[in-house]
Amino acid sequence: MKGGALAIVLLLCCLAAPATRAHEISMAELQLRETEPGTFLWNWTASAIGGLGELRPVWPADCRDQAGTLRCGEDGLRGTLAVDGVGRRSSAVIVKIFWHDGTTQVHTLTKAQPEVLLHGASSDPRGMLEIAGAYAVLGMEHILGGVDHLLFVLALLFLVGFNRRLVWTITAFTVAHSITLALAVLGWVTLRSPPVEATIALSIMLVAGEALHTQPTAARRWPALVAFLFGLVHGLGFAGALQQVGLPENHLAVALFTFNVGVEVGQLMAVAAAYLVYRAVRFQPALALARTPALYAIGAVAAYWSIDRMLAIVA
Repeated sequence: MKGGALAIVLLLCCLAAPATRAHEISMAELQLRETEPGTFLWNWTASAIGGLGELRPVWPADCRDQAGTLRCGEDGLRGTLAVDGVGRRSSAVIVKIFWHDGTTQVHTLTKAQPEVLLHGASSDPRGMLEIAGAYAVLGMEHILGGVDHLLFVLALLFLVGFNRRLVWTITAFTVAHSITLALAVLGWVTLRSPPVEATIALSIMLVAGEALHTQPTAARRWPALVAFLFGLVHGLGFAGALQQVGLPENHLAVALFTFNVGVEVGQLMAVAAAYLVYRAVRFQPALALARTPALYAIGAVAAYWSIDRMLAIVA
């Protein structure tokens, strides 16, 4: 593949270089605790990260808020609960409802799904579907908003090209980061965020450097192996973002699986967009001149991230 076909996409990504903490997903947590049938005490918890001034709960029609006490009458907390402002500074709002009978419900609201239909303390048959949809959207938002992940994938495209080997390379990357994502979220693997972030930046720089070589280096011979090894580290980065949002205890497996599915969908969307650009400009030889400058730009951005993140390790 002529790398110039992707230069425009890559250089646009490079413009976002100041975003050196690409894995952070801001979130807020709203808790409601039923003190007696139909009456709830509600508050934003201390785990909420910024942006609370832009968030405003919109309670079901029959509920009235009186200075932090929500009174919903005989029908209880039923109807549509929404949060205005989600998706601006906070990527998600976790809503935890502690019912008087001892049961707990957890809902995740995002910009794409800013409301939830509540049915009281009884089990909501749509709860699992709502969680699945919310976490899939969060996964897509993370990969598409994660400049470093996108640069790594696009660097792989420069290294491999649009051919049969690309399928194995992307598959290896997917399998690897799925493994470490699950292990980290389940608590079986624990690493500090700064070393993970620094290694991710280094992986981008190394793949970009390998793509500049014309000789048959090890990375060129076995790109799937390179993608797998670095994918293990990227999975830890995905896990760090997911842990910031939190996982619902009642549907943990569903949330973990659908978040990963969302990441994969976003990744495939990025590859598809790059392929469309390639198809559109592949017969313009002048664009091939952009290959080397684009790879140097990727390497320079990754080098800057590497230094910044390595300094964070000792900070």
